[in-house]
Amino acid sequence: MAGLALMTSSPSARRFDWKNLGQRALSAVVLIAVVLIAVFVDWLFFVMVTVAVALLAIEWGAMASPRRPNRLAIAVTLAVLATLFCAHLNQFPVAWALVAPAALAVALVARSLGARAGDGAFGVVYIAAPCLALSWIRAMPNPISWTILLFAVVWSADICAFLAGNALKGPKLWPRYSPNKTWAGFAGGLLGAMGAAMLTAELSTAKLSLLAAALIGLAGGLATMGGDMLESILKRRFGVKDSGDLIPGHGGLLDRVDGLMVAVMAIAGARFIHQAGWVH
Repeated sequence: MAGLALMTSSPSARRFDWKNLGQRALSAVVLIAVVLIAVFVDWLFFVMVTVAVALLAIEWGAMASPRRPNRLAIAVTLAVLATLFCAHLNQFPVAWALVAPAALAVALVARSLGARAGDGAFGVVYIAAPCLALSWIRAMPNPISWTILLFAVVWSADICAFLAGNALKGPKLWPRYSPNKTWAGFAGGLLGAMGAAMLTAELSTAKLSLLAAALIGLAGGLATMGGDMLESILKRRFGVKDSGDLIPGHGGLLDRVDGLMVAVMAIAGARFIHQAGWVH
């Protein structure tokens, strides 16, 4: 009862600033178009992920080592790319095995720069893990359908959470770290992710039952919003409002792909379970 009272007494989220909505929408359309084109061209997709690694590392370096951001960014980029190139050669056990020593090496670099060693190490894991999961999805049979499923779930979770949260408002989800997110947005995001997964399963060759697709959508939706909350916690830790200013209306690239970075690991896990024949 106490938890219910606390939830119902939470203050309502503040009104969304609609002034930059057009800018946000245009940026989103451009990003979606780029991703959809790259999905169908393997080498272009690899280039896109490689460029994303460098941009994410630059943003991480600026947050974790504001005095010497470029040096930490270079270290994180090289560490993550070492694992990514192994994955590109289908050497996934080697790629995953490299993550820990690469993180340790960057931790030492961060410490030498006067930054927290843990922040340097976490940056490597935070960026490398989703990149390896995405590379694995692309290396498995039927990669296009599963990649489209991933992006459909993430985008739908984001869009539906935004629409439901701003339309219904109500109690905040976790005001300490993210003052604009509401329980209504959370529910809307989950429903949107499940619906997108089911629709994608019907229209693609992913060979999923509607029940399996709904469960994958639920897991992906939870992971998407979990990733968004994780980034809010990280930005609070570093004392920044946005991870950068690369994307008009959205902030940095990390602000745009935070949910994707966690969701890709959830979808990769679902892909592994489905491939093993445990769920159809």
